[in-house]
Amino acid sequence: MRKLLVRGGAVLALIASSLIVGSPASAGNILDDPPSDHIVIDLVAMAGSGCRPGTADVAVSPDNTAFTAIYSEYLAQAGPGIPTTEGRKNCQLNVLVHVPQGFTFAITKVDYRGYGLLQRGATASQRANYYFQGMTQSTFSVHPVAAPLDDNWFASDEVPVAAVVWHPCGELRNLNINTELRVAKGTSTDASFLTMDSTDGSISTTYHFAWRECP
Repeated sequence: MRKLLVRGGAVLALIASSLIVGSPASAGNILDDPPSDHIVIDLVAMAGSGCRPGTADVAVSPDNTAFTAIYSEYLAQAGPGIPTTEGRKNCQLNVLVHVPQGFTFAITKVDYRGYGLLQRGATASQRANYYFQGMTQSTFSVHPVAAPLDDNWFASDEVPVAAVVWHPCGELRNLNINTELRVAKGTSTDASFLTMDSTDGSISTTYHFAWRECP
C-alpha cells in the first residue's frame, strides 16, 4: 500500500500572519516538558455537513502534548448519480481548553488524516484553519490530494515557534476549528470519495501543543 504525504511547511506561517501573533505578556520560555496536571477539553458545539451532532469528538493525549479530533461521518464524494452538494463537506468545532493554572499554550503543528478512493481524473482537497475566540479568523490552508488514490492520505502543517499564536494567559477563550473536504469527478467516470473519520482507529486530526508559564 502507498501513503500520500502532503506537507505544508509555510502554510501555518500564513495562518499565523492573519491572526494576532505574539506571546502573552511576561510569559516565560517555551517549556521542554508539558505541565503535569491534565488538561480538559470540552466540545462546546459542532456544526456543518461533515459533523452532524454526535458524530465528532475530541480526546487529549495522556502526556498533554496534543489533542485529537475524531469524526465518524465526514465524507465528500462525487461521481455518476451523486448530487453535486455531496462534493463539499465541512465541519466547525468549537472547543474550550481548560489549561492548568499558571500555563498557556499554542498550537504548533496539525496533522490531518483520512482515507481516499479517487479515480484517475478526479480532483480532491482538504482545507482547514483555526483561531481563538475574539481573534481574526485565519487564512485557510489548502492541501490538494492527488488522484488516483486508494489509500490513507496524510497532510501536516507546521508553524515556526516564533510565529505561533498563544492563548491569552488567565482567559477562557474557545478555540474554533474549521475543516473542509472537497471532491470533484473531473474527467473520471466512476465515483470518488475522501473521508476524514475514524474508520481504522488512526484516521483523525491531531493538534500539537507548545507550553509556556504565565506570570
